[in-house]
Amino acid sequence: MSKITLSERVRYGFDIFMARGTVALIGGLALTSLAFIFLMGFLVSITGVAPEGSSRLNPLEAVWSVLMRTLDAGTMGGDTGWLFRFAMLFVTFGGIFLISTLIGVLSSGIDTKLEDLRKGRSRVVETDHIVILGWSLQVFTLISQLTLANANRPGTCIVILSEEDKVQMEDTLSSILGKRPKIRLVCRTGSPSNITDLGMVNVQTARSIVILSSSNAHADIQLVKTLLAITSIPRSVSQPYHIVAQVQDPQSSDIVSLIGRNDIEVLLTNDLISRIIVQTCRQSGLSTVYMELLDFSGNEIYIKAEPNLQGKTYGDALVAYNESAVLGIKYSNGTIQLNPPIDTPLQPNEQLVLISEDDSTIHLSPLSDIPIDRQAIQVKQTNAIRVPENTLILAWNNRVYSIIQLLDYYVALGSSVTVVAEFPDVEVDLSPESLNLQQQTLRYSQGNPTERRVLESIDLAKYDRVLVLCNPDLEPEQADAQTLITLLYLRDISDRHKYNFQVVTEILDVRNQALAQVARPDDFVISEQIVSRLLAQVSEQKSLNAVFSDLFDPEGSEIYIKPVSEYVALAHPVNFYTVVEAAKQRGESAIGYRCKADANNSGRAYGVTINPKKDRLITFAPQDTIILLAEN
Repeated sequence: MSKITLSERVRYGFDIFMARGTVALIGGLALTSLAFIFLMGFLVSITGVAPEGSSRLNPLEAVWSVLMRTLDAGTMGGDTGWLFRFAMLFVTFGGIFLISTLIGVLSSGIDTKLEDLRKGRSRVVETDHIVILGWSLQVFTLISQLTLANANRPGTCIVILSEEDKVQMEDTLSSILGKRPKIRLVCRTGSPSNITDLGMVNVQTARSIVILSSSNAHADIQLVKTLLAITSIPRSVSQPYHIVAQVQDPQSSDIVSLIGRNDIEVLLTNDLISRIIVQTCRQSGLSTVYMELLDFSGNEIYIKAEPNLQGKTYGDALVAYNESAVLGIKYSNGTIQLNPPIDTPLQPNEQLVLISEDDSTIHLSPLSDIPIDRQAIQVKQTNAIRVPENTLILAWNNRVYSIIQLLDYYVALGSSVTVVAEFPDVEVDLSPESLNLQQQTLRYSQGNPTERRVLESIDLAKYDRVLVLCNPDLEPEQADAQTLITLLYLRDISDRHKYNFQVVTEILDVRNQALAQVARPDDFVISEQIVSRLLAQVSEQKSLNAVFSDLFDPEGSEIYIKPVSEYVALAHPVNFYTVVEAAKQRGESAIGYRCKADANNSGRAYGVTINPKKDRLITFAPQDTIILLAEN
């Protein structure tokens, strides 16, 4: 191997210097320029080169003259004396080379910095902020709800970190959400599972962290990587991490909880949406009730200690508030039970789970004598005979299995469920043995639900309800478009043949709800919006995750919508204290009512009223219903 020459060493050193980046180049060129200016000024001074008719320049004047001619070539236009002109011409050429290069590097460095800022790579200097990791259709509802929840906390900052382009995120948020004067939205481009990028958004000082799930099959694996990255960053404040994350596969919840331990609240979103779809298809209007409960713009769920009620029963607590509705008890060990037995006593360190418009409206009624119209109470214990039910599921997504299994929990023996989707039979494992069905028989039929001939080939007359599901593998607009086509055909066939079945439609984008209403479905399940609202609720109150888990669990008490005639007399004004007392006598907790006359009026929340003031008189019509928590 030949010996390394001096020129090669110099070239290698220059390469290393150039690789140090813009700052090193600017510093090097600035030092070179200053050295050139001082050297030429010194030479001009000691050689006595001066304009014609002028005396020798002192070093300071010589340096100033050189500096002016390096910055501006026109300065030498008035020079006299050829020796001085040639000397300044050399200075000017040196200035053109060095100073112009320095200006070019400066300009390039500024452009690079602006490009970095456009890419969203600068560090976020925030504390007590909310961090959203990932990007999906849920982000818009999530931010809207967080804005409402933090209306009384001006200056709240929400930081979004995803692999999307920063400018594109900002433009999309602005076009869909408009201006949000009460909060600041900050977008950054990066990987939620990268420790450096997480440090860029300052997760170690965040008030809460919400991790959005992607729609791909590896979403849970990505979630595990993100959690490992977050937990490897030491917390910079005294409060522990408050992380809310979506988990697609229930089998992943164990490893997620193992990583996050007490710092993470897990939402099994597919399971939750399946439960809501099943419960909604059996009770018209239930989806609206859930949306009202999960919305920060109206009544919210709170957990509050009430020392004045200690020693009294849960039944006493039900009628103890005029502007709040009691849901259940949070026991001293942290567990939550909704609608416990009426005679359950309230012990020290136990709290009530309530619905109220604001935490400031949670106060005991000052009335010593609760105004209950006992003459209007007509409690009817109905023992309805369960009859077999037939359910039709149109289209396919990864929730079909859990929907069928949950239906089996509710329906009577001898019921049936039919699934119609595009996949060949061999690609679908819907054997009753694998699903362990006890009450239903199951049939699968291949066909495209968006084709009218497929729908007309189905004996729709025999079905009690039809569930129209969305395809999460498609873009939301395309998935909702297919759902709308199926829905329009269904309603037209139903009108032509006078079929009487309930239609429950799952859509992804809330903006398509108005379009879907043209086909008059009995209920919507806006899955992405429900998940977003759940994420927002739990991110603001960690303990609410246990409340929702109990609320959506088929075991224990759930929300039911029952005829008002089973509780109070009709066509007779009664207050809601009386309704609560009537429900209490059946071991139930009344939280609202639904007026059938407004069932199609979106401006009146489709007739749903949650947490009415209990002293306000209401005159119920025969088809009105009571919303309550009950065992069945």
